[in-house]
Amino acid sequence: MGGAFNLGKIFGIQFRLHYSWFFVFGLITVSLAWQYFPFIYPGWGSGTYWAVGIVASLLFFTSVVAHELAHSLVGRANGIPVKSITLFIFGGVAHMTREAARYGAEFRMAVAGPVASLLIGGLFFLLHLLLGDMSELIAAMAFWLATINVVLAVFNLIPGFPLDGGRVFRSLLWRFSGDYQRATQIATRVGRGVGYAFILGGISMIFLFPQQWFSGLWLAFIGWFLSSVASASYRRARWQEALRRLTAAEAMTSGCPVVSSEVMVGRLVQEYVFLSGHRCFLVTDNSELQGILTLGNIKSIARSDWETTRVADIMTPAGKLKVAYPEQDVLSVLEQMEESGVNQMPVVSGGKVIGLVIRDNIIRLLRTRTELKI
Repeated sequence: MGGAFNLGKIFGIQFRLHYSWFFVFGLITVSLAWQYFPFIYPGWGSGTYWAVGIVASLLFFTSVVAHELAHSLVGRANGIPVKSITLFIFGGVAHMTREAARYGAEFRMAVAGPVASLLIGGLFFLLHLLLGDMSELIAAMAFWLATINVVLAVFNLIPGFPLDGGRVFRSLLWRFSGDYQRATQIATRVGRGVGYAFILGGISMIFLFPQQWFSGLWLAFIGWFLSSVASASYRRARWQEALRRLTAAEAMTSGCPVVSSEVMVGRLVQEYVFLSGHRCFLVTDNSELQGILTLGNIKSIARSDWETTRVADIMTPAGKLKVAYPEQDVLSVLEQMEESGVNQMPVVSGGKVIGLVIRDNIIRLLRTRTELKI
């Protein structure tokens, strides 16, 4: 997700914050400080309302992090690598490098988030009961956090893809039909239906209850987001199925330039990059693969060092490369690229490199197939 910056890692999972998060954080804080707490607990000072609103908002998003982390840890335990989690305007989203290979894994991963939210809600409600007579401020925050976490769990259990409930629904369809594609199609259609229902409900609220126009607008916006993501999820599933039927030998580029490890970077840039536009090179010595050089490697050194730096000094060595095989399906190759953080992978047959699978080429292939309605 673009427009996000890194916060750090928890259990090896990168957490990122999208700029849209600040909007919803401010919206929730203002709502709590101006409306909710003043209405429920009149008599506090203005500064107190704002302080409690800010702390409650931060704790709420901490709960969202726990919700997404539960998904990620259970997913990782079931063989679904999670690269990062991004907090944005609608909460959080986990970036998985591949989808679940079994319906049971998807079911367990999907229910982990709502279960975590329900447990967090229960803990905050217990805190509300224990501190009700000791600190009204903490008890008030705890009650709101208990309520909002239960609401978060219930909302996510709506059976509309890509909500958690939609993933549970898909896993059950997958279990009983044995057809992942069919299950995805039905789940995403239901997801679009849920999104349209939200849009209709939001528009109706605007006209029937004009004083609640902002809530209606927000509800319609959420519905639009859900329907859009459901459609995109189905397209992605169809692309994945297409890539499963395509082999690395069919998708590879066989004309990738081969250069010597002793060539200077400056000469390579002048004679290959500038003239032909190539972005990736196989590095060999006596026909034996030594590594791969990409534009990323070249950009890692200062331009003033190009004339004194050999290709061998900055290439990715063969020992660190992930390789693909001619009959391997392209989807698994892309998943390996995603996990390794690379954009190309050599195809090896009989110990020799026969081509290169490049991510950009696969994207162009998908776009072409889409345009031709294949």
